[in-house]
Amino acid sequence: MSTKRVLVTGASKGIGRAICQRLIDDGYAVVGVARTRPADLPNGIEFHTADLADTQALEQFLASAMAEPFYGLVNNVGLVPIANLEDIRIEDLYRAVQLNVEVAIRFSQRLAPAMKAARQGRIINIASRAALGKQGRTVYGMTKAGLIGMTRTWALELAPFGITVNAIAPGPIATEFFAGANDQNDAHTQALLASIPVGRMGQPEEVAHATAYLMDQRCGFVTGQTHMVCGGLSIGAA
Repeated sequence: MSTKRVLVTGASKGIGRAICQRLIDDGYAVVGVARTRPADLPNGIEFHTADLADTQALEQFLASAMAEPFYGLVNNVGLVPIANLEDIRIEDLYRAVQLNVEVAIRFSQRLAPAMKAARQGRIINIASRAALGKQGRTVYGMTKAGLIGMTRTWALELAPFGITVNAIAPGPIATEFFAGANDQNDAHTQALLASIPVGRMGQPEEVAHATAYLMDQRCGFVTGQTHMVCGGLSIGAA
């Protein structure tokens, strides 16, 4: 079994928690970080609490976590500002860019040198199908599209060092995160769910499965890609 260390941000619930559980099951030494500590942590996880929107707290956590190098990084933490174009608040734009984009840059910058030295590593950015467009998601979609763009660029920069960089773009996944950002009684939400070709929402474990594939050492010939886990929603209109 592998004892490679993997760091997961936004690890307390939903997709992040499912990723932690799957990677632990696959034999990785998982370090999770989130703003709050859940009561039902996966067995075996090394969990830290830190508000990653606070630059000082983020840097303090990274300093404490870098005693040993990491093989993998999952940039999962994020927030979803919801507003139509004319209602976008600039403060929400800045907050989303900081948490959804800047945090991923900071974590990747800090972990990449040790990965380079080891000549191996995996960086996985959790993006979203909303990067392709979704009503009320100007800011969120922009940040997730930014993650996809960074994924492609980092893949080129890090490939010579044996490091792969890929993105996963979930569609509607049955989590508290999705429920909090999508009114189940809203006509747009109902239409979205009705248009999923496989006829159901996804489960966090299905995103975790895609993460496990991209994290695997045997997946060294896949880099710079965006893997949709969306039940066919991204192609449904076609």
